[in-house]
Amino acid sequence: MFGVAVPGKVYVFRLPYGEDLLAAVKTAAETVKAEAGVFWIIGAVQKGEISFYNQSEKKYVRKSFDQPMEILSCIGNVSKLKGETLIHAHIALGDETGKAYGGHLEKGTIIFAAELFLLKLEGIQLTREYDDTTGLNLFSL
Repeated sequence: MFGVAVPGKVYVFRLPYGEDLLAAVKTAAETVKAEAGVFWIIGAVQKGEISFYNQSEKKYVRKSFDQPMEILSCIGNVSKLKGETLIHAHIALGDETGKAYGGHLEKGTIIFAAELFLLKLEGIQLTREYDDTTGLNLFSL
């Protein structure tokens, strides 16, 4: 299945120092009333929380980084789950040695400096529903 969306406006945000990255993206999306969107972020975090989805156990395994790290890349989308704004993002973080870690962005990733570009999509509402096969909340187009 697929849906068709029309690119809308691009919004640019400087996300607040010391705030949770996932929560800050959600606030930004809700500020511009994005029902659907895509985004990307660069910057740095004071500490990070990521996870990896274990497909056989159908659960997320978390990894914490209690150190400053660079946001090498962070991309994601904005959708709705049970009427609430849902931010789904994957992030690559780099440490001081240049080693990179990546996974699903989790709560507890604290902003040092972050620049967000949010493309609000028009003509489509991205909603999610639970999928028995994967154990994930996937798009319902």
